[in-house]
Amino acid sequence: MSLEAQLRERAEDKCELCGATENLKVREVSPADGSADRAILVCETCDNLIDNPEANPNHWRCLNESMWSPVPAVQVTAWRILNAIAAEGWPRDLLEMLYLEPEVQAWAEEGQGGEAAPEVRDAHGNPLSDGDSVVILKDLPVKGAGFTAKQGTKVSNIRLVPDDPTHIQGKVNGVSIYLKTEFLKKA
Repeated sequence: MSLEAQLRERAEDKCELCGATENLKVREVSPADGSADRAILVCETCDNLIDNPEANPNHWRCLNESMWSPVPAVQVTAWRILNAIAAEGWPRDLLEMLYLEPEVQAWAEEGQGGEAAPEVRDAHGNPLSDGDSVVILKDLPVKGAGFTAKQGTKVSNIRLVPDDPTHIQGKVNGVSIYLKTEFLKKA
């Protein structure tokens, strides 16, 4: 069975990202190995936008559903696109919900290409990663939320902010906020 036939069967003749049914084609997910496990079936619109997702970020609202696909290649593609358009705001919410198995997360990050993301470090120079826990080192007033994040508060399951190694995102008092790394210590 050809690669395209395998993907059409798996995807039920629909784009695995947006669900379109016309002009479908195979798109390998780098680093590819020629197998169906490292490829997805996409429509012409998605194929044209994958390399430049910022050209039409609203098209990618479809990832709200497709990011939950059980297919790792679809998860990787959704993660990469959402990261590329994270500045739009709403993709950050989806990224916060999206969980990738460690090996799938490594694949998603491996294929990003380009220069390596800057390393994020806490106030003591310890490297921080997505999913880490940190402790706040001093009382921090939270703008717009009407409360102060108290010294000693533990913030679990943090998210790094793309392109900004001086901030992380986390939940304090049930509110998702951005915190400066200079006021945090890895827990």
